[in-house]
Amino acid sequence: MPRLTVFGATGGVGAHLLPLALAKGHEVTAVARDPVKITLRHDRLRVVCGDILDRASVEQAVSGAEAVLSTVGPRSRRDGPVCGPGVAHVIAAMREVGIRRLVAVSAAPVPDHDAGEKVLYRLTIRKVLRAVLKDLYTDLAVMEGEARRSDLDWTIVRPPRLTDKPATGTYRTALGRNVPGGHLISRADLAAEMLRTLTDPATFRTTVGIGY
Repeated sequence: MPRLTVFGATGGVGAHLLPLALAKGHEVTAVARDPVKITLRHDRLRVVCGDILDRASVEQAVSGAEAVLSTVGPRSRRDGPVCGPGVAHVIAAMREVGIRRLVAVSAAPVPDHDAGEKVLYRLTIRKVLRAVLKDLYTDLAVMEGEARRSDLDWTIVRPPRLTDKPATGTYRTALGRNVPGGHLISRADLAAEMLRTLTDPATFRTTVGIGY
């Protein structure tokens, strides 16, 4: 199983990602600004102090990995850009040591137009979301651009609204577009899909929509 480095390990998706990855036999390096927040213990789990916005700590965190997963998001609405500059550091560090596989979380409303969306949704809910969360979606769009311009085997997973409900394992996915009518997904199912895409060549260098 690939050795993984996970950024955003203390977030809602990261909290599901770590035990799932360990259960599948991966060796995992979990990166956190405050490692004390990670209470999970396992022989194949290494917890390191790091910040995705700090290039030096990113380089140390990805050393020895075979794939990198990022569930990083803004720490608060007052924060400046995190995802774009952070993933730029990750990509540069990966290229430096020869790691090719990157899976990162974005969001369904990021693209200006998506073939998987109904017209009514695009003209109402999407407009409101993009107005209220403009800075977040701009940051995520920059992150997606960093991945697209790289030569890595990247996958961008675009979830809709996230919930804390248990995993179902019965979600839908779509390559290169959002899932029609898929307006919800649990963090647990999103984490499972991120791990699934790791070894699925069909998801390389494209986006993956997900939803129920």
